[in-house]
Order: sequence, then C-alpha cells, then structure tokens
Amino acid sequence: MSQEYDVVILGGGTGGYVAAIRASQLGLKTAIVEKDKLGGTCLHKGCIPSKALLRSAEVYHTVKRSEEFGVFTSDVTLQFDQVQKRKNNVVEQLHKGVNYLIKRGKIDVYHGIGRILGPSIFSPIPGTISVEMGNGDENEMLISKNVIIATGSRPRSLPGLTIDGSIVITSDEALEMKELPKSILIIGGGVIGIEWASMLSDFGVAVTVIEYADRIVPTEDREIAQELQTHLQKKGITIVTQAKVLSETIATENGMAMISAEVNGEQKQFSAEKILVSVGRKGNTENIGLQNTDIHVENGYIQVNNFYQTKESHIYAIGDVIGGLQLAHVASHEGIKAVEHIAGNKPEPLQYETIAKCIYSNPEAASVGLTEQEAKEKGYEIKVGKFPFSANGKALVFGDSSGFVKIVADVKTNDILGIHMIGPHVTDMISEAGLAKVLDATPWEVANVIHPHPTLSEVIGEAALAVDGMAIHS
Repeated sequence: MSQEYDVVILGGGTGGYVAAIRASQLGLKTAIVEKDKLGGTCLHKGCIPSKALLRSAEVYHTVKRSEEFGVFTSDVTLQFDQVQKRKNNVVEQLHKGVNYLIKRGKIDVYHGIGRILGPSIFSPIPGTISVEMGNGDENEMLISKNVIIATGSRPRSLPGLTIDGSIVITSDEALEMKELPKSILIIGGGVIGIEWASMLSDFGVAVTVIEYADRIVPTEDREIAQELQTHLQKKGITIVTQAKVLSETIATENGMAMISAEVNGEQKQFSAEKILVSVGRKGNTENIGLQNTDIHVENGYIQVNNFYQTKESHIYAIGDVIGGLQLAHVASHEGIKAVEHIAGNKPEPLQYETIAKCIYSNPEAASVGLTEQEAKEKGYEIKVGKFPFSANGKALVFGDSSGFVKIVADVKTNDILGIHMIGPHVTDMISEAGLAKVLDATPWEVANVIHPHPTLSEVIGEAALAVDGMAIHS
C-alpha cells in the first residue's frame, strides 16, 4: 500500500514536528514518520524533563535557605518520587499539546521506522519511504516529492566505556532514576554535564565533574566559565579539568563504581555510586536508508547547504543529525527554513551568530555571538563592558546577586559582537541580546532602551553603558 505526499519528515522531534506544522500552513500534504513519541528527545529525554527536575532542585534549594527571607520552615524533605511524577506530568501535558497541533494541521503520522529507498517502481529517484510499522502491520510505502530527515541524536560514550544503564549511565537513564544516589561522577563538563551537576548538587548528591578541556563549558566565554566554576565549587561540587578518563580502568565493587583519569600527568582514581557519561551527542544516521542515496555524511553528520538540502536536492536534513548547534530552537528554525525553501518562498539563510545558547544550571548562563577570545582571534579590535548583578536592586530583592552581564563590541564599527550573561534568570533575558544581534545594534542603542526599575534587565543597559565607561551605578 502506498500514499503520496508533498513532504515526508523522518522524525517527529522538535525540528520535525515544527517543520510539519509549517508545511501544513503552506498547504503541503505532509506526513511524519516517528518510531516513538511525537516531541522527540527534547520533550521526552532532554530539554523539558531535565528543566522540570532543575526547577524542583531550585525550589528545594530555595526552601532550605528560606530563613534568609524571613520565612521559617521545619522538616524540609525531598520526595524524589513526587519530583519525578511532576516531571512526567509536565511532559505528558506538552505531549498532548503536540498531538493536538499535529491533528489540527491534518498531518498524517506513521508510528514506525522509516527508511529511504533507492529508485524503484514507485519513484525514479531516491525518496520513497518504507515504513516498518511498529504495531506489526504491513509496511507502508510513502511516495513523497520531498523528504526532511530530522532523526535527531543520542548520547555519545567514550571508547571502551560501556553504558550499562544502571551504574554507568547517560542523561537518558538519569532522567528515569527512581531514587537519588549518594554520589555521582560526571564525565564531561559541557552544558549537559554541568546542568546535571548543578541539579544533583542542589538535591544533596555529592558531585564530581571530570572535564578533558582546561575549563568547564569550554565553548562559552572564558570569564563566564570561570565564574560558573567558582559558584559550582561553592555549592560543594568537585571539578577536575584537564583530565583524560582511562576507560579501561572502570570497575565496580560493593555498589561503587571506580575509574581512573590522567590529570596533569598523574593517574588519579575516582569513585561514586554512579557514573554519568556526558561527552556530547551523535547524529542518528544509521538504519534510515542513506546508503540508497548520494547523501554525504562526514564525522557522523549529514552534510547540507544553507537551505538544508543534501546532495539529493529533494532530500533535506535538519537538527542534531546535521551537527552544528544541537539545540531544540535551532532545529525548529532549520525545519521552518527547509519547508519554506521547498515551498519556493525564498527564505533568508539562518544567521547562527544571532542564536542564543542557554545553560540552565544554578546560576544560569546564556550567550549570543562571539566570545571575547573569538572576537580577538577573528582580528577585531574590541571594547568590553561588564556590570555585576550585585549592584542591581531586583537581584538583591530576589536573593541572588551572583554573576554579571558582559558585552563585547567592535571599536571600529561600534557593533555588538557578543553578549554573555551569568546570574539569575539570564536564560529569560538573553533574547534582548539576540534581538540586538539581529538588528546589528550598538551598545549605545541598547543603553538607550529604558529598562524598567527594578528589574534584572537593568544590568543589560548598564553593561551597554559600561562598554564606553558610562555605567551609572558603578
């Protein structure tokens, strides 16, 4: 049995379902092939459930220090089963919402494994999708004018380090823990590893982070990384950088896991109840029929042009499977651009330098554009303005005045090159910085936005003034 479509999307994650909705809006007959649940990794194994847990950790941490606010409590306890229940309820509510949007858009959904077939009696070019139905029904054949690959990614491990799902785990298994361990060793100090370190520490777990680079979150501005590390260490988190994990030394004994790492030329052993491996993600390029096409895969990622076309011009790829910024909001907008290109709308290419990145640790961090080091490496003559939350009234009222906002600008043009933040609720504030980048704003223009008082956002205006040495409150 075969069905014909204008667009078939392999993968119903954030990138896939958003692309499908946009295709439906443009009048394209659309189908999604999804082997699991609509919403994908972000909704079920990533962004949403992890942030739900982070919120519970934040509340628990705040309640334990409530006396600072004049609120006295007793017998504050954490019931982790209720934490997990709340997380699952949030995920389920959003999952229902996605299903509703897909149904409203009259988008067909095939629950199964989709594979791209080569030229056949159905189509003279690659693009026909064979769907191995998950319910045991006969395979479906989907004949489509265009295909979008949005199969996402999965956690990566280190060579020789086997994920057993019990003691050695990834974020996938961590999200489903029934109870908290007393101690955990996190291999990898990138964004995901640091979010888990912050969360578990706030829950009362003894946390150690091992990072191969010379600092945690090495893709962020160096000053932001240093400030974040300082605050995490104050929370009691042990952070070891420039450490090469020796996978072959893994051992378990009496409910504890032990592994060694080479640190500054010396071998050190680390132990904990669990080891969380957080060393990045790899694209899901296997078992989707790429061998039946001319699609080029390099370093595990599908290669595409500015409009997400592969070497087969009618087959597009978006999201984590193409590498780059592996973020849900990036995948969504890549999907929109791909669909608009399919529809002939002539979209502008996505400007990645204007896309914000967020770290939902405690404290939070967020950034857009070039770091100070990147700007220098690109040959810019720069000027920098910084302003601390400790001089901000709302931060003091809120009870968290850690961190700062940093703006990097070009001396010659006065254009903003990058904005970097660490402190309370900066992940909610970074969009102003993103807009500034989209509009090629100058610090003067940002400074002349009248930020209401008292708000955390006033720090952005003060940092913009500080670029030219004109900050009012410092």
